Amino acid sequence: MFDDVRVDAFVEDGFVRVEGAFPRELADECRAIIWRDLGADPGDAATWPRPVAARPDCAQAPFVAAANTPRLRAAFDVLVGKGRWTPRTSLGGFVIRFPGDEPAVVDGWHVDVSFPGEGSVPGDYMTWRANAVSRDRALLMFFLLSDVGERDAPTRLRAGSHLDVARVLEPEGDDGLDARELARRAEAATAHRPTALATGRAGDVYLCHPFLVHAGQPHHGTVPRFLGQPKLSPSEPLRTDRADGAYSPVETAIRRGLGR
Repeated sequence: MFDDVRVDAFVEDGFVRVEGAFPRELADECRAIIWRDLGADPGDAATWPRPVAARPDCAQAPFVAAANTPRLRAAFDVLVGKGRWTPRTSLGGFVIRFPGDEPAVVDGWHVDVSFPGEGSVPGDYMTWRANAVSRDRALLMFFLLSDVGERDAPTRLRAGSHLDVARVLEPEGDDGLDARELARRAEAATAHRPTALATGRAGDVYLCHPFLVHAGQPHHGTVPRFLGQPKLSPSEPLRTDRADGAYSPVETAIRRGLGR
């Protein structure tokens, strides 16, 4: 599934789309659960929250099955390394974007942070941090649980931005930067990068480098967009100084960003 061309594209662009990563039927089941959880009717727009609804960790059977298909597990082995990632027991949190022109806080360019620092505030994700070896995050992932066209609020991706973010984080050592400061620096450092859109069909998954700069956008279509955003956790720390040179593509990209 992952030939050298696709691996090279992941290292250079910071993301790759896995088409049909999980069955559409599972996406349908997951959406039905989320609709019930929202207390909204998919056929009655008057019941829809706007502009964005977020749901917490979803661990029901359809979500777990979607996160652990053979196609995805094989991709994790290639991009992160066999034995170097932790299987998911849920599909993490969800962002549901509803039609309308209203902006949302997730529309700013940012990098997902992955661990709490010494000064982090409990419950305040914006005080969490990321560092140059991507502590506690091996991949950023976008699970499409609905069809997403160009008008359906596809996540915006700055292709190649992960290379710049490695350089932003490297001088900050193990502590790295918190979400706000990292977003500020990353947006400026990657403004020259081209924008790609995470479009696709229900069942597609975007596997992204943890340093990829991305942003939401308003929904100009007619059907709500359902997006899962779990991380893939490493089973051992990522490293950029392996004596045997057995670097994963995720680690290779960090090294390339740092000019190694």
